[in-house]
Amino acid sequence: MEQPPSEQQLQIDIDDQTSRGAYANLAMIGHSDNEFVLDFIFLQPQNPRAKVVSRVVTSPAHAKRLLWALKDNVDRFEARFGAIKLAEAPSVPPKGDIYQ
Repeated sequence: MEQPPSEQQLQIDIDDQTSRGAYANLAMIGHSDNEFVLDFIFLQPQNPRAKVVSRVVTSPAHAKRLLWALKDNVDRFEARFGAIKLAEAPSVPPKGDIYQ
């Protein structure tokens, strides 16, 4: 009788700089036929210029899994803390697909 493969535990390392994170209040998403580019941006109030604080490039399959994981986590958050209220869109949005 075959033994089921043992579950491997994934060990993830993170350096100090990355572990601090980067605050973003705006995201722009672009894609080609084989990748998604997610730019996380910090937009200061009353300032028409914004800065990309992090860029993530990933495959379409992983982008779809990320979509599902975000949806699941937002649903669990709202079940525990109540509906998330959305703010108004920024007054000077950049061109492209924007999600805030």
